[in-house]
Amino acid sequence: MQGAQHPQHPSTPEVRTEVQVMFFDTDCAAVVHNIAYLRFIETARTYLAEQLGMGLAEMAKTSLFPVVARTEIDYKKPAVLGDKLVVHGWLESFDRSRFWCAFEIRRESDQVLMVSSRQMLALVQMPAGRPVRLPAEWQERYPHLVGNH
Repeated sequence: MQGAQHPQHPSTPEVRTEVQVMFFDTDCAAVVHNIAYLRFIETARTYLAEQLGMGLAEMAKTSLFPVVARTEIDYKKPAVLGDKLVVHGWLESFDRSRFWCAFEIRRESDQVLMVSSRQMLALVQMPAGRPVRLPAEWQERYPHLVGNH
């Protein structure tokens, strides 16, 4: 996976969430289980989707959902029980029918990078399961992100 680049443009949609590592996030050695990081990312991505006009209530009303088609993840350092983590996510790039979100998870106390990840998503109209083009206004709002992956 290529290293995620922090958003440079002030209009790039981004989100920060905080999480404390709980007992159920860890294995028998008190180290965060790899799947727990994806749950942390899922929460941040949900808030990011809201900024992009895809809030939970709107999705339920329209049956139009952002669907993960690919996840790339690099586990850099292990987080442990009790760590406080910050998940930073942002819209990395998009084309007509798919978009990439990037994420970094850092330990709050020393800002050490624990995980970096990218996810490719598409908008899917349910119940038919048909892909839909991304909103046209994204081209105007985020021109610096078009095809920038």
